[in-house]
Amino acid sequence: MAQLRLIDALDAIPAKDWDALHDGHNPFVSHAFLHGLEAHGCLRPDWGWTPRHLTLWDGDTLLGAAPGYLKTNSHGEFVFDHAWAHVYARHGLDYYPKWLFAVPYSPVTGPRLLACDDDARRQLIAAITTACTDAALPSAHVNFHREDEDATFDAGWLPRIDVQYHWHNNAGWRAFDDYLAAMDHKHRKNIRQERAKVARSGVTFRVVHGDEATQQDLDAIHGFYLQTFAEYGNSPALTMPFLQHLAATTPRNLVLFLAQFDGKPIAGALCLRGTDTLYGRYWGSLANLPGLHFETCYYQGIDYCLREGLRTFEPGAQGEHKIARGFLPTFVRSRHWIADVRFREALRGWCAEETTVVRRHAAALAAHTPFKA
Repeated sequence: MAQLRLIDALDAIPAKDWDALHDGHNPFVSHAFLHGLEAHGCLRPDWGWTPRHLTLWDGDTLLGAAPGYLKTNSHGEFVFDHAWAHVYARHGLDYYPKWLFAVPYSPVTGPRLLACDDDARRQLIAAITTACTDAALPSAHVNFHREDEDATFDAGWLPRIDVQYHWHNNAGWRAFDDYLAAMDHKHRKNIRQERAKVARSGVTFRVVHGDEATQQDLDAIHGFYLQTFAEYGNSPALTMPFLQHLAATTPRNLVLFLAQFDGKPIAGALCLRGTDTLYGRYWGSLANLPGLHFETCYYQGIDYCLREGLRTFEPGAQGEHKIARGFLPTFVRSRHWIADVRFREALRGWCAEETTVVRRHAAALAAHTPFKA
């Protein structure tokens, strides 16, 4: 009979065993990425992150796993439940710690129930609720799971949706001009003007993979990352040793877009790539040039996808301005198990109303596509 074990650090599991549980398409669930966060100072209990991974075993054979974390706040999750925590507090109840199954700091859709078959996935879900009950945890959350994992959850798990803006090459475009040709005149002209402003400024770009990146390249992109977080008053979590780890262990998954002026980097975007998707994660800049943000974060990524044959570009959460640049509304999903039945049923209605509002909003946004009818 399969056994369930809670694992507090991924170094307890060989990378080959963990990575055998997923298809390798999504770099964020790889052992290298998740273990790297733990090993290189990106996750700390005093920041609200304590690894608590759920695993399923047959003897010494790993059958399934769900990367999980005990959370004492809701920071770095991108599925917002602060209102839920406030309601609990008003009733004198503790909302934290909660059990989160997700990729830290990464609002990226991907597998969350890593398993060899559907039966193992269902066992993982059942084990989550049982373990929550046994440990008196108030809730469990599975964020940004794939749509095909929805059927694994029973009615006790509340569904939520939100909207992100993704680029999809469903038309077989092979070059940026092919992509622009699919747009109406206004949007095509605007994008060309934005790109031209950057080109006229004398800025050039280097696209660097992890195995091509020098320490100076990593220093530059990490510096841009730190600056952006400082400008917004947030605490940066990703460390230089973590970036060095990614460059060494996932060299072709790490992609840096570096904007240069007079031979020096002035802006950059840090991305990861999977088998068919580019994921934009962080950007920063030392210069305030017209169009530089759009070129660095969006157009360079689209160019890269077209060259590399990637079908999808997820540039990060939020941002309706992305629609005008060809990133269309796309639903993302999460599931939530609430231990207190009273709150669960109250939140069920809340989630249903939210879903209706989000779907209406997405439909309204989709009416403003830049592409020709």
